[in-house]
Amino acid sequence: MIELILGGARSGKSRLAEDTAAASGQTVSYVATSQPLDDAMAERIARHRAQRPAHWGLVEEPVALADALRQIAAEDRCVLVDCLTLWLTNLLLHNDPQRLAAERSALIEVLPQLPGHIILVSNETGLGVVPMGELTRRYVDEAGWLHQALAGLSDRVTFCVAGLPMILKGGKA
Repeated sequence: MIELILGGARSGKSRLAEDTAAASGQTVSYVATSQPLDDAMAERIARHRAQRPAHWGLVEEPVALADALRQIAAEDRCVLVDCLTLWLTNLLLHNDPQRLAAERSALIEVLPQLPGHIILVSNETGLGVVPMGELTRRYVDEAGWLHQALAGLSDRVTFCVAGLPMILKGGKA
């Protein structure tokens, strides 16, 4: 089962994903893609760690997401990835410009092969104005293309607004 949960900043998407993982009845592994590059992000990471159940597994992987998923996915496991847009940012800023295409392809290829329940969380960034800067335009474009590809692979797609989930594909759990 592949589930994609999209939403804006502070939309409730991470809480929905965590609640869904907890309710799955499976062992949960959390894949964090963020990196503590500044004090604000380090504080945010610490807050997220404190909010998650202590018995959940944790894998911190900012770049090689497909490899991490391949290693931890299991039939009796729910893997929650939070979040894809941070992962995308890490790849856009990577010193190897080919890495984004390679990692994106690897993720799209591996997802349908994975056992268990995979929950992917990502920020929907394509609802606002078109960014003026080249990097931010590329970010919005890449995120949109990634979301379209993942939505096509997903069994369920949910859009979260103001803490309210709207099922776009796949019906109820």
